[in-house]
Amino acid sequence: MTGAEIVFGLLGVATLAAAVLVVTTRHLVRAALWLVVALGALAGCFLVLTAELVAWVQVLIYVGAVVVLLLFGIVLTRAPIGRSSDVDSRNRWAALVVALSTAGALVTVVVSGFRDAYTDLGTPAGSASTMRAGIFRYWVLPFEALSVLLLAALVGAIVLTRVDIGQRGPGGGDA
Repeated sequence: MTGAEIVFGLLGVATLAAAVLVVTTRHLVRAALWLVVALGALAGCFLVLTAELVAWVQVLIYVGAVVVLLLFGIVLTRAPIGRSSDVDSRNRWAALVVALSTAGALVTVVVSGFRDAYTDLGTPAGSASTMRAGIFRYWVLPFEALSVLLLAALVGAIVLTRVDIGQRGPGGGDA
């Protein structure tokens, strides 16, 4: 094993451990911070694989934007910041079965979908232009649709959890 493989394995273990802590902790803010650790370790995996662009996108967009969006959602919805038993629905075994089934389905789809996929990257200059063409030609629309979906989810969470929206003010008129 090379040093890069060892570092990649350690970062993978750190990502997995942090991801498990994200879904098992009862503190919402700590869960968001463990998500930062998981996404940061994943960016480290991309760096080990010499995918610097993807690592920077991971850090800037997911760690920098999505986690901040989650933290703003927690603050704006007045969710409990500390330890809360209201967060636990006590369906851990059902959630575990659903998570493992979903993971199995995703792995199966990815493996069967990319089994025969091959892109000849040719020269280093050709690899950058091939990657650029693939990202900006085929993946821009799904990426933008995902950003709109995340924004709609945040607005929906705020509307569903705020009880003071639409109530009358102290003067009898609408607030």
